[in-house]
Amino acid sequence: MSQVQIQFLPSLRCLFDEPVNVTVKGLVPDQQVDLRAEVTDDKGVIFRSFATYRAECNGEIDLSSSPSLGGNYTGIEPMGLFWSLRPETLHAKMNKKDVTKPYCVNIAVLDIKRPGKILAELTNERYFMAEGVGRVPVKEERIRGTLFIPPGEGPFPGVLDLYTFGGGLSEIRPCLLANKGFLVLTVSLYGYDDLPKKVSMIDLEYFEDALMFLKKQPKLGNCGVGVLSLSKSGDLALSIASLLPDVSATVWINGCSANTMYPLHYKGIVIPPLMYDPQKTNPTKSGAVIIKGSMNDVTAEENKDTVIPIEKANGKFLFVASQDDKMWDSCYYTEQAIKRLKSYGKQNYEVVTYPGAGHFLETPYIPFCHSSVHGVINMPVVWGGEPRNHAAAEVDLWKRIQLFFRYHLDESISSRKAKL
Repeated sequence: MSQVQIQFLPSLRCLFDEPVNVTVKGLVPDQQVDLRAEVTDDKGVIFRSFATYRAECNGEIDLSSSPSLGGNYTGIEPMGLFWSLRPETLHAKMNKKDVTKPYCVNIAVLDIKRPGKILAELTNERYFMAEGVGRVPVKEERIRGTLFIPPGEGPFPGVLDLYTFGGGLSEIRPCLLANKGFLVLTVSLYGYDDLPKKVSMIDLEYFEDALMFLKKQPKLGNCGVGVLSLSKSGDLALSIASLLPDVSATVWINGCSANTMYPLHYKGIVIPPLMYDPQKTNPTKSGAVIIKGSMNDVTAEENKDTVIPIEKANGKFLFVASQDDKMWDSCYYTEQAIKRLKSYGKQNYEVVTYPGAGHFLETPYIPFCHSSVHGVINMPVVWGGEPRNHAAAEVDLWKRIQLFFRYHLDESISSRKAKL
């Protein structure tokens, strides 16, 4: 019987956005082994990663201090086996629809000298919902989504999470944020439940109704409400912050400074869409295309009406841009948004940029996604990013999002600021 053992510290079970310390004991000093991680998502797609390690003189490997000698990554990367997981299916993105069940990552130690020989294996159960967090499906008039409620009396700052655009819901980010003490509502616009399968325009009043629903929650109290976005929902978030009242803070991640793809309607106001030219996309050998560079010029005279009037917003903005975004030029759109705010004498913004990060900045330790099918144009696109830098950016951004919302939405912090 093998004496090799794997340990996850501090526990076999943890929350999805929490790091674990992986150690291997019982090896021969200087013994080389492969560590392999494997997980199956809710669509049945298998994700795998591996890295080669050499045991220390005590026969142990500690991923917090032992360097990988090769594989999906090299060097000291304590969570490398997790963020470097790659799908066996081309253009697949990790899918987790049921956040009430854990994300189970199996780690195995493989003997290099005896291919296929497993010396030890153990499963890390990574949960999405902390104990006491409530998950409430929302079917309120025309609103369709999910509300996540932190345990305790509150009051809790509220967040409207616009992670997905289109069909279905991704509940990973909303429930992880609820674990941190935020009251989070995520909604879908179409293709979910009994909503229309497709839309030809965006009705901003739908999101106004969603915000009103969130504001009526008893546990919100006098705390403020923020909007969290990503990609296409970035320009939607800017429209919400600019045209709807009482949005105190908006996080814009790799979005656009103009309304894109669909005309946006709100009480007689129509903002036309900035479109892209399919002829300007760049195909790759994998079959995915690079969209960056194909969007029409946001500064051109004929597109001036697509630009969102963010100078009307009273709340704060956190603009987040990845420097290796292959979807679109989010750094350029950040510059355009700031230029517009400055031209109106506004300084209600913060900016953070991430070198080497790609378009899909998500929660920490999620498998890096190189390419997947775009929900609006219905074809595989390249998202960009170097996996190691991208993973580091996600860890940093996750902390920034919480600090930003806490500072601008939390009632207790707001009262202390006022006294100062």
